[in-house]
Formats: sequence, C-alpha cells, structure tokens
Amino acid sequence: MGIKVLLAALLIWYLSTSAFGSNTSADNTIRIGLKRRTLDLNSIKAARIYAKDHHKGSNRNFGALKDEVVYVKNYMDVQYFAEIGIGSPPQHFTVVFDTGSSNLWVPSSKCIFSIACYFRSRYRSRRSTTYTKIGKPCKIPFGTRSVRGFFSQDNVKVGSSVINQQVFTEVTQERFFTFLNARYDGVLGLGFQDAAAGQVTPVWYNMLLQHIVTQPIFSLWLNRDPKSRIGGEILFGGVDCTHFRGQHTYVPVAQNGYWEIEIGDLFIGNNSTGLCKGGCPAIVDTGTSFLAGPTTILTQINHAIGAEGFVSMECKTVFSNYGNLIWEYLVSGLQPERICHRLGICKRNSSFDVSHEQQMVARSSKLEKLPNYENTLCSFCEMTVFWMQVELRKERTKETVFEYVNQLCEKLPNPGGKTFVNCDVFSLPHITITIGDKPFPLSPDQYVIKVEDLHGARCLSGFTALDVHPRRPLWVLGDVFLRAYHTIFDFGNLQVGFAESV
Repeated sequence: MGIKVLLAALLIWYLSTSAFGSNTSADNTIRIGLKRRTLDLNSIKAARIYAKDHHKGSNRNFGALKDEVVYVKNYMDVQYFAEIGIGSPPQHFTVVFDTGSSNLWVPSSKCIFSIACYFRSRYRSRRSTTYTKIGKPCKIPFGTRSVRGFFSQDNVKVGSSVINQQVFTEVTQERFFTFLNARYDGVLGLGFQDAAAGQVTPVWYNMLLQHIVTQPIFSLWLNRDPKSRIGGEILFGGVDCTHFRGQHTYVPVAQNGYWEIEIGDLFIGNNSTGLCKGGCPAIVDTGTSFLAGPTTILTQINHAIGAEGFVSMECKTVFSNYGNLIWEYLVSGLQPERICHRLGICKRNSSFDVSHEQQMVARSSKLEKLPNYENTLCSFCEMTVFWMQVELRKERTKETVFEYVNQLCEKLPNPGGKTFVNCDVFSLPHITITIGDKPFPLSPDQYVIKVEDLHGARCLSGFTALDVHPRRPLWVLGDVFLRAYHTIFDFGNLQVGFAESV
C-alpha cells in the first residue's frame, strides 16, 4: 500500500540513462549515484507521494554472505528513487522503492494513448531475449486512483544482481498527471505478497528464493545532508553500521500485507496528545514523503508550529452551538465517546463502523479517505470533544479551553497539502512519537521542508492529514520520519527496527 496524493500536471524533463553513473565496489556490489532535480511548489503534491549516500561495504551486521546496495536519488528531500534494469539487455527505469506496495510496474511500449507515457522510459518486450509473455490484465492501486496494464515476465536487474523471470506489470493506462507529476517511471514494491495485485511474487521475495541475498532483511538510510549528491541507500541482505548510532528499537509487524507496526502516544513539545496512548496502527512507508496522521492531531500540530491552515465554519458551528453542552458532559463524567451521540450529532451504528475490508481499501490507496466515511458535523463534534478532554486533563480553565478550541477551528490542515510554516524553525517544538515505549523525537529542522519558488525560499510542514477511522487512527511514517531514523525491515522475524540516523 502506500499513500499517494496527486496534484496538477507539471512539465518534466526526460531522464536519459546518461544521467546515471555506477561503479563496482570491493564487495562486488554496484552503487548507483543519481542526481537531484529542483523542487517547486507546483510539484509538491506529487512530491508528497514518495520519498527514499556513501557506503562502506566492510562494516556489516547479520553476517550476510552477500548483500545488495541500491543507492537512491533524493529529489529535494521529497522523492527518492533509483535505477533498475528490465530485460536482456537491460532496459533502464527509474523507480521508487516502496515499502507501502508490493508490485513492480513500469510504462509499456503499448501505452500509446496517454501522453504521459511519452515522457517516460517504456518497456519494449521485443527487445528482450528473456521476455516471457503472460498477458493477463491487471489493475494496480496507485494514489487515489490506479494504473492498468497486463502482467509480463522478464529478468530484473537490481544493483549488480539479476532476479530471473520476475513477474511485473506493463502499464498501458494511467491518468495524464500521474507520471507528469513524478520524477520516476514506475514503482518497485517492497511490501508483502498478501498485498500484491494478482498475488504475484514480489521482487524482494524472489531475491530470497533465488538466493541473491542470504539474510531476510533490508535496511534503509536516507541522507540528511541536502548538499550531498547521494540521497540515501537501500541495503538488501544486511545493515551498514556507519549509518546509525546506538541500538535499534524493534517492534513487531502487526499484520502481513503492510509493514504495519503499533505506535504509542504522540507529544507536541512536552505535552501529550493522548490520542494513541492505547496504541495506534502505523505503516512504515518509504513511498510516502510526509508523515501522515489524523486531522485531530494534525490540527494541534498546526497550531503549535504556527502553520497556516483553513478556517472551518463547520467546526466553528459545532463548537458555538454545542461547546457548552460538551463541556458540561465532560465535567459531569459522561464517557467522551457517547457525547456526540447524546447530542444527536452522530448516529450509532453509523458509517463510523468501518469494515476491515474498507480499511484495507483505504490503505491500498495512500492518503485517500474512505467514501462516506463520516458525517462532517459528527467528525467535528468528535474532534471538539477530544480537544476539550485533553485540555481538561491539563486542568485548564473553561475560558482557556474555549479559546484554544476556537483557534484550532481556524487551523485545520489544508486539503491542498501546502501547509506553510515560518522558516525560522528554532522556535518550533519537537514532535515526538512513541514506538516500543521509547520516544522518537523529530526536531523542527527535520519536519520542516524548504522549497524554492519565484518569491524565494518558503517552508512547508512535513505533516499531512490522513483520516481512515476515528476509533483507531492510522498513521503513515513516511520519509520525514525515515530521514531521522535508520530503519531495518526484518522480514525473517516480522519486525521493524529504528535507530538514530547519521
């Protein structure tokens, strides 16, 4: 799965194979160094979709006999991708290595009715001596929509190794803006087979089955130095100890299909938000640039970091009409989850009761809200109750609480995704996520993204809203988080580990 939020079309440049360089290291791995492109505000929505430098091969953990290093290009700290080859001889494609999905797909030479395909490298089966025809049509979820094509089989080169007869998708249909907004040709999914369209065997599985790597792990390091030519590294089959300090904190994968873990409370500065004290699911997703979470908390973060937002009249209407009653119910001890039902704003057994299948659909189309997920006024009533409850626990006065909630109604995250903040980050609070009972703080310089436009440098919040289910909010730990923390995806033990990145 993974989270893809898309915007209007952007004129892009063709990435020729001459833009890439490679060299063979002493441990017989191939490192692919990729150049950066300049980011502007017109492309920031495409950049939100995805996110992924120098490697010392002699320092390894886990005793891997052989491992594969894939260097990834950093598109202004928002998109990361690398080059692979498909076919014999290899046809080159830039792809996103996406832990939030499981299929490999690239544009096909048979994609002739979409102008976007003409801006991308296209796979031509007739040019490959190892191509095997399958031809079965398929639909791959992508962003808020999908791409369509058919399955084919061919050799795939990742780093210096070749995966034999890998099933992948030749894309023949996609929205005009899908590829124009991105600096890549396709996607290489690193998720579980359970989530793969057509139940095809993912590339990572075949790396293990064909003994290309011996250890069932891969690790991710994203370079925090914006001036470096190399954006990061995915190391298949091992871990480079030079990319982190301290020990990794491991947490189990909550369910197959996605690299989903459970996180705990989130703090703004030293203040608990309280929403996930009992645990919330979070997907570790290299294919999502930002850190996504529920509007309830993102609104509080917006307020705390001085981010721009929009004024919600629905929020203000609920608060002005029911604020006093909500306060009285909370003070009297009525269970918070019953208040909006008591007020008649939310109906019991309503669309809040989202099925597991609906949640899976939402996760497979990153950042897409469920259809008919909630009544808008009910949603704002639930948020108002939560905000008041948190402030009451801090023993705030009624006047102070009401002023705070009114301010939050003016700071709702922008649905367009461009949430501007002051570039003077030194005054902003740390945002801390609890994982495995340990704090993982993000400093302001880690969650604020600087972009350039005609007016000069501007700064954006690295947080974006995602609402799937109000009772169990879903978080997506995208590249804003993964740049700060080196990550081990331990397939053998079904766990994910995080350590401070260096």
